[in-house]
Amino acid sequence: MAVLSAVETVNPAIPGTIDAAALAKMADRGQITGGIVDGPLAYDNAISLRSAQNKGITSEVAGHPDVLLVPSLEAGNMIYKQLVYMADAECAGIVLGMRVPIVLTSRSDSVPARIASCALAVLAASA
Repeated sequence: MAVLSAVETVNPAIPGTIDAAALAKMADRGQITGGIVDGPLAYDNAISLRSAQNKGITSEVAGHPDVLLVPSLEAGNMIYKQLVYMADAECAGIVLGMRVPIVLTSRSDSVPARIASCALAVLAASA
């Protein structure tokens, strides 16, 4: 899981970098299990191993994350739409952190994206 932020270094002026670093440290200590968590990572470092290497970042996640964890709903919505409209990706959207997962779809989502969102919510609820 790549925990995204505006930059890949911890910066007290950017709260998302502190949150990302805390999540990565929690994973290192075994408080978050089930996968590898790294952050903060800027989007380019998260999806491109070459970009990470060019910046001197060593990460098991860089270049091949299974999950992109975004710092806000606003950031997630922008990435989601970029993937759908610029890369023809099928995406799934859920919100976690409440008692049950919330399916989050766009009015313009395809049928496969809506089904994937429901399936992902079911998996998250049963985890």
